[in-house]
Amino acid sequence: MLTKGFEVEMYTGTPQGDIVGFSDKIVANLHGFVREPDTRNVEYTTAPFCRYERLLCELVRPRRELRSYLQTLGDYTLIPGSTLSTGGGDHFDRSDPGNPYHDYIEQTYGTTVVTASIHINVGIPDVETLMRACRLVRVEAPLYLALSAASPFLNNEVTGSHSSRWSVFPQTPASVPLFESHAHYVRWTEEQLKLGTMQNVRHLWSAVRPNGDRRPYSLNRLELRICDMVSDPVTLLAISALLEARILQLMADPSLDPLESSVLPASTRAEELVALTQTNEIAAAHNSLDAELRHWKDGSPILARTWIEQLYQEAWATAKPQGFSCFLMPLKKVLREGNEAQRWLKAIDQGWDVRKVMQQAIQDTATQEQALADELLQPLVA
Repeated sequence: MLTKGFEVEMYTGTPQGDIVGFSDKIVANLHGFVREPDTRNVEYTTAPFCRYERLLCELVRPRRELRSYLQTLGDYTLIPGSTLSTGGGDHFDRSDPGNPYHDYIEQTYGTTVVTASIHINVGIPDVETLMRACRLVRVEAPLYLALSAASPFLNNEVTGSHSSRWSVFPQTPASVPLFESHAHYVRWTEEQLKLGTMQNVRHLWSAVRPNGDRRPYSLNRLELRICDMVSDPVTLLAISALLEARILQLMADPSLDPLESSVLPASTRAEELVALTQTNEIAAAHNSLDAELRHWKDGSPILARTWIEQLYQEAWATAKPQGFSCFLMPLKKVLREGNEAQRWLKAIDQGWDVRKVMQQAIQDTATQEQALADELLQPLVA
């Protein structure tokens, strides 16, 4: 099994659904949390582990600590979703006013970057295997967005997109190729830094990117950045299990590399795959599981949920011998009942307003997390 780690961005606010920023206080008082440019969301990271059972504890424990700390500040809680659902998108609320990089982000992008998401990091020590995995995961990234979509609202309005976050998020630079090798990635990154399209090596905001301690030269993990904030840790692990299984399949069969196995014209394959994937991302952001996508192998149309169901069967066969197939199972529930965005929009169709939907989601997230904490963390204390 591969190592997995998470970067989890979450909003803080009131049980009534108002998003209120405390990241400067949280970072000063709690270990393991880092600030985002806007103070209304805060990030925690988990250490990399192979076992999903351990990862589940590592996802839940910091949230319990954060909730406890928020209670010392007043009646505050964690708010699910990936956009400023109930308002506040008209202004930036800086967490670190003296930070020049944050100056650049605020002035360049405004509140389009004030989103909450999940970044999934998977350890892959061999650099060319990592680049191959980045190619496969990039062309399938819209499927992970479809499973995780959780931002149908912005500024108290229904936006028409299941992932308003990915619809507005400024993917930077505007054009990112399908990297054919590590050397290609290094050359491209150095060129972007010279051109100023990237301010630093972290300023590559695409659906997936290679990551490591000294980018772009020293790399050891794949980072999937497209997912909305998945408030249920068990569902997040299921999405991660699908991702890991696909990477393990690729390791066993390198011909899964899209540059090798796609039947799109060889002379323009890399460019066509990027264009196809960008179109798929837009479609998945809009309609998530119900989106009509085009398959990277041959460009044929396929519904996102149908594609995921096909990959699920393949992933199960890979995960079962490794002992983590049970962690894939919650994906069946997502395919059956819908992702968070779809469930919230169903409530809108039944006559609820945005604030009422978010208030219920806040309660449901807290209840779900408490049940997990009771099951996972109490025995450790005892």
